[in-house]
Amino acid sequence: MHTIKGITNHDLFFGDCFKIADLGCSSGKNTLLVASKIINVLIEMCKENNCKPPPFQVCLNDLFENDFNNLFKLLPNFYSKLKEENGENSCLCFISAVPGSFYGRLFADQSLHLVHSSNSLHWLSQVAEGLESNALNIYMAKTSPPCVFQAYGKQFKTDFTKFLQMRSREIVCGGRMVLTFVGRSVADPTSDDGCCLSELLAQSLLDLVKEGLVREMDINSFNVPVYYPCEDEVRNVIENEGSFSLECLTTFKVNWDPFDDDYKNVNASDEASQTHGENTTKMVRAATEPLLASHFGKSIIDELFQKYKKHVAQHQAKNKTRFFTFVIALAKE
Repeated sequence: MHTIKGITNHDLFFGDCFKIADLGCSSGKNTLLVASKIINVLIEMCKENNCKPPPFQVCLNDLFENDFNNLFKLLPNFYSKLKEENGENSCLCFISAVPGSFYGRLFADQSLHLVHSSNSLHWLSQVAEGLESNALNIYMAKTSPPCVFQAYGKQFKTDFTKFLQMRSREIVCGGRMVLTFVGRSVADPTSDDGCCLSELLAQSLLDLVKEGLVREMDINSFNVPVYYPCEDEVRNVIENEGSFSLECLTTFKVNWDPFDDDYKNVNASDEASQTHGENTTKMVRAATEPLLASHFGKSIIDELFQKYKKHVAQHQAKNKTRFFTFVIALAKE
């Protein structure tokens, strides 16, 4: 809300068209929910300022493989709900798709007013180089040598810097970005909120090695292209890149199980841990199955995530580790 108010207090809001980009939008129903909420807030700000809302253009971005057709099928209901909430003639809104990596250029110079990205920027543009010594691990782990931590950190710094450089050319002066992504709570890269989920997945793969379903050499050649940075790393990249001022940085914790609203207990009962294991596994599978199937083959996926579900449930019964999430608001200088 504060970030959007900052835009409405700027002359750039009253132009011919207000352009919003949602980067890493995916293809689910929540994608258009984000656009709807942003537009509704902007319209409310216009009412408070006794001015007519400008036309809105919302650009949905994700990789070329994303199912944009699924999003297009949701548009009739989106437009109908927008009119229902704001009036038949309250505003014009145009939705378009812009496929491609957000680590490269996506839009024309000085063409965006507001950029939003949720749960995407912890994904790297590629697997970090120099991970050959990360044996039997698929990400940073407590048994990883220091060079692995350095390689992952270097790739994040390169990618996040590139992301900011690309957006600095595309966003108008005074424009804003709101970015939400997973990080870790401390500098130590082996903290549970930084590497535990991937360690449990590696353990599940090793279980399949013992059963002769996966080769050890295939685990050694597989590393997940994600990185969960600490706060200092995020701040340092923003400061060193220099195109944006950091208006706000907040953090919050989220249970692994997206349906788990218990934030009081530090561990789960046996029954609850089984449910958490199943729901967490579904979420992780949705995010990682394409990578795993491409490297290890589709035939092991079901068995792999059966193992994973058990490991996650056992961990949750002892310690309810949570995601550590950043929300940052940036203003274009």
